[in-house]
Amino acid sequence: MLNLDRLRTLSAIARHGSVSAAAEGLHVTTSAVSQQIAKLERETGQQLLAKNGRGIRLTDAGRLLADHAARILSQVELAQAELEAHRGQPVGELRMSAFPTAARGLFPSALAALRAEHPQLRPRLREMEPDDSVRGVVRGDVDLAVVLDWYNRPLSLPEGLAKAPLLDDPSDVAMPSDHPLAGRKFVELEEFTGDEWISWPQAGFCHDWLIFTLRSKGVEPRIAHLAEEHHTQLALIAAGLGVAVAPRLGRGPVPDGVSVVPVRHPMRRHVYAIWRADADRRPSIRAAVAALQRAGECVEVGMDGEGGRSGGGAGVGGEG
Repeated sequence: MLNLDRLRTLSAIARHGSVSAAAEGLHVTTSAVSQQIAKLERETGQQLLAKNGRGIRLTDAGRLLADHAARILSQVELAQAELEAHRGQPVGELRMSAFPTAARGLFPSALAALRAEHPQLRPRLREMEPDDSVRGVVRGDVDLAVVLDWYNRPLSLPEGLAKAPLLDDPSDVAMPSDHPLAGRKFVELEEFTGDEWISWPQAGFCHDWLIFTLRSKGVEPRIAHLAEEHHTQLALIAAGLGVAVAPRLGRGPVPDGVSVVPVRHPMRRHVYAIWRADADRRPSIRAAVAALQRAGECVEVGMDGEGGRSGGGAGVGGEG
C-alpha cells in the first residue's frame, strides 16, 4: 500500500522542481523529504529521483508515479471537501496566504472572528506576494489566498480557481510634506514627471503595474529606490527621497513629513480571495471568505475619509 504522505512529497518535488523547494512548500526539512522519497523507493522497488547536474530530476518511474499522485491527492481533497460539507461545519486546518497589506489590514479581525465562531477550525496565515499565492493555490500548498489586481492591470488566473471580491482599495500619491503638490486636494500622475519614485521590488506584479501606469500617462519612471514594505517606502518619503503610490489598505498612520493626496481619477486595487474550485463546498472556505468580506466592509468604511491625510508639514485640502 502506497503511503499518502510519501506520495504528497513526490508530488511536491514534481511541482517545485527540487528537494529544497519541496521542503519549503511542505514546511519540513530537506532531510525529511529525502527520507520520505527513500522509503517510497523501497516501497515501489524503483528509483524515482536521479541526479541532474547539481540538482535532481524525476526518472520515468518517478514521473509516472508523480502523475498518479497528483490525481490521487486531488481525489483525497475532493473527498475531504465533501466530508466537511456533509458534516456542515468548518473543521481542521485551513492554510491561507495574503500579500502584506492585506495580511495587516484584513486578517487580524477575520482570524479573530473565525476563532470565535468556529473553534474547531485551525486557520493558518502566511504572507506571500500575489503571484506566489496563485501558484500556491494551484499546487495545493495553500487552501485560500487573498490576492489583488489593479483597475487597469488584471492578475492572470489559471483555470480551476474560484474567486470572491473582498474590497476595492483606493491608492493615493505619498510625497514629502514640503513637496509643491502636497497642499493640493487632488493630483494627476502627469504632474510628477520630474520626481524620483520609490517602488516595490523589480519583477513583482505591483512594480510592473507602476511602470506600466506611469508610461501610459506619458511619464518615464525614474525609480530611485525599491522597498517591499509600504512603511519603508513612507520612511524614505519622509526623508525627502522620492514619491510613491500609497494604497490605503493596511497603511496605518502616515509618518511626520509625509503627505498623501488622492489622484483625481482614482487608482484602485481590487482585492479578492481565490481557492481551488474543487474545494468550493468546504464550509471552512466559505466561513473564511465570509469573515474576510466582513472585514473588507469595515475597512472600506474606514477608508472613506482617509485620503489626503498629512503626517506633518504642509497641509492638504487646497485647490485641486
